Amino acid sequence: MKRRIHFILAFFAITGIILLSRLYFLSIKSNTYYEKLAQQNLIKTEYFTTTRGEIRDSKGLPLAINKLGFSLSLAPHLKKEQLQKNLAFLTKELPEFNLTKLRKIYQKKSSPYNHKPIMILPFIPYDDFISKFILFSNNKSFIITPSSRRYYPQGERMAHIIGYVAKANEKEIKASKVTNLIGLVGKSGIERYYNTLLQGTLGEKKIKVTALNEPLGIIDEKRPTSSQLTLTVDVKVQNYLKELFEERSGAIIVMEAKTGALLAAASYPEYDNNEFIHGISKDDWALMIKDFNHPFTNKFIHGLYPPGSSTKPQVLLSFLSSKLVGEKESLLCEGTLSLGKRNFRCWNQAGHGAVDAKRSLRESCDVYYYKGALRVGINTISTDLKQFGFGKKTGIDMPSEFIGTVPNRNWKIEKFGESWYKGETLNTVIGQGDFLVTPLQVATATALIATGKQIVPHFIKAVDETNITFDTMNILNKEQKSHLPLIRKGMYEVCNHKRGTAFRYNHAWIEMAGKTGTSQVVGIPQEEIERMSEDDLAYFKKSHAWFTTYAPYHDPKYIVTVIVEHGGHGGKAAGEIVSKIYNFLVKEGYISKKYVKKKFLPLLENNNSKKLNQTRP
Repeated sequence: MKRRIHFILAFFAITGIILLSRLYFLSIKSNTYYEKLAQQNLIKTEYFTTTRGEIRDSKGLPLAINKLGFSLSLAPHLKKEQLQKNLAFLTKELPEFNLTKLRKIYQKKSSPYNHKPIMILPFIPYDDFISKFILFSNNKSFIITPSSRRYYPQGERMAHIIGYVAKANEKEIKASKVTNLIGLVGKSGIERYYNTLLQGTLGEKKIKVTALNEPLGIIDEKRPTSSQLTLTVDVKVQNYLKELFEERSGAIIVMEAKTGALLAAASYPEYDNNEFIHGISKDDWALMIKDFNHPFTNKFIHGLYPPGSSTKPQVLLSFLSSKLVGEKESLLCEGTLSLGKRNFRCWNQAGHGAVDAKRSLRESCDVYYYKGALRVGINTISTDLKQFGFGKKTGIDMPSEFIGTVPNRNWKIEKFGESWYKGETLNTVIGQGDFLVTPLQVATATALIATGKQIVPHFIKAVDETNITFDTMNILNKEQKSHLPLIRKGMYEVCNHKRGTAFRYNHAWIEMAGKTGTSQVVGIPQEEIERMSEDDLAYFKKSHAWFTTYAPYHDPKYIVTVIVEHGGHGGKAAGEIVSKIYNFLVKEGYISKKYVKKKFLPLLENNNSKKLNQTRP
């Protein structure tokens, strides 16, 4: 009997504890949860954006701005007759839009669960719509909101730098709340690299509403933000490059030697980035991508080319710092070098005779580099070339920079599963074979020789009012630095010694140093005794023409690197272009007049443009 009583008492006790626990949870612990739910019923949060940040050049000229206009939406849940009537009214007042397409847009977004206005026209230019504003605002079915569209005032001249914005894909929408709300995102160039800064942060408005979703007042509001970008480029210099390059294909880079700031950078041919804002047609896109000159490719970071002799200064630095080749040591060039069953030619079929390090640069003797390469070996050379900036990213503030290829034994085994041959070493040191670089890598490697420091090439100058700086790096050891004076002297003689490969084509008002390069795009058969002249080759079989330089020689301020696709001889095709660029920099005040040679001062003072084309006096 007692056991039964104890059991009943225990049952009631346990039941009481459970009920009290539940009562505690419902009255106290759940209070916070249900309070939040109640607040959600009373407070509605709206998110909104600001206009995309503008981009300007170093002088304040606009590169990417926003054109103002309006977007047009229709109320949800319109009946078929109402929808047809409103769309007929719209297309009557704005005949450039298609009724059928607009109906499809509305029907695609219409849903019994959607209670928000349905946007059918994301942008109508201000001038096209302002005269119709009252007509549409009097129609309760239409909702008019301010809108903007990206516009690039410089068009194709800056397209490869600025890039463009376009409709975001699903991955991009999921990655960002701002992109999800805007629907647009930077797709290339500066627009893509700095997309987060340009599109900014969302604004937020908390509104107190009734049970019928009618607003009672604003509780809290946070304004959206976006950043304005100032670039290092100068539109005036950029436009001048276009004048010089005319209808040729290739790339030009003008960069501060000591900081990496890019004054101008161009890839030719160009494309108009404004065409991508509202969506390029399939026909126009097909025409662009089928063009053999690749206008859509940003060649200064995505163009991969054999460097030819333009990288001989860096190869020579590898030779000398290995201590297996001496600065004053001469190697005999007889016009060819036999290795196994192959003959490796020098560009000078008669040979250069005894060639030392400085002369090897001045006259670009291939046999000197063949013989030096056999002593030093590909592994040492390729390791040094990577140290000097080849085969890796430069760090430029542009998306998807290519790294190129610096071949060696391990690279070939991993890529092809094959052994390395000494002949491939010889091809590599004269910038041929599998050795591939971008024009920007050549420019930064030239800056390394000119200043002794590695720089980070960049376009950004300031974000809003804050200036952005980039550090330079000391990557060369003491031994390597000790050989820079000789290499610089050799590059000086390329442009200023009567036997230099660029001497005949140097018309610059200031002293410059550089290296020409002619990179073959087709091989020369062994049985061909005399090499065919570049002028006699078909266009797409002609070599690419390189010329990479720095100036003034004694105080490097700027790097100018040019590649002319299928241009033939580097100095001949690019020498005049480079000379005129330096002269233009002097005229615009980027290079002080104190560096101008005395014989050219009258040209500068008279500012006679016709004399810019004169030959060397």
